Amino acid sequence: MPISQDEAGLETLTRQLQLLNDRLELTQLCDRYVHHLDKDRGSDAWLERIFTEDVHLSFPFGEFKGLEGLADFQQMARTTFARTHHISANHTVDLDGDEARVAAHLTAVHVRQADVPAADFTIGGHYEAEARRTPHGWRIHRFVFDLVWQSGDAPGAKTAAA
Repeated sequence: MPISQDEAGLETLTRQLQLLNDRLELTQLCDRYVHHLDKDRGSDAWLERIFTEDVHLSFPFGEFKGLEGLADFQQMARTTFARTHHISANHTVDLDGDEARVAAHLTAVHVRQADVPAADFTIGGHYEAEARRTPHGWRIHRFVFDLVWQSGDAPGAKTAAA
C-alpha cells in the first residue's frame, strides 16, 4: 500500500525533529562539560555523564585515555586554580546516525586566588568533540582542544613575586 502525503509529511517532520533534538542534546552536552569544570571542581561523579568509558582527551599540556584516572589527570587544574570560568560557543554539529562531531570555540579564565581575581591566566581556542549515542544519551568519546592564544602566567610560569 502506498504511503499517503500525510504519512510522508509526518515521517519528514519526525526525522527533522530528531535531528533538531540531537543537535540540542549535543550542544547541551558540551555546555554541561564546561559547566562541570567550573561548578563541580570537587566532584568526579559527573564524568560518566559526559564521557564514554574509552574517552580520549587531548590538550596542549597532555593527553589522557579512559575514565579511570581522569580525575587525577584533572588534578593539576583543580589544585593550581581556585576558580575557573569556561565559555563554550559557536557550536557546529555534524551528525551521522549515532555518531556526531561538534566543533566550538572555548575561552577559559583561570584564577589562582579567589581574593585576587584580576591575576588570572586566560586561554582561547577551539575544540572538536566526537560523540556517540549511548543507551544513556550522547557521550563524548574524543575531545581535542587547540590553543590559539593565552594571556597571564601559565601554570608553572614564574611570577613577578617569585
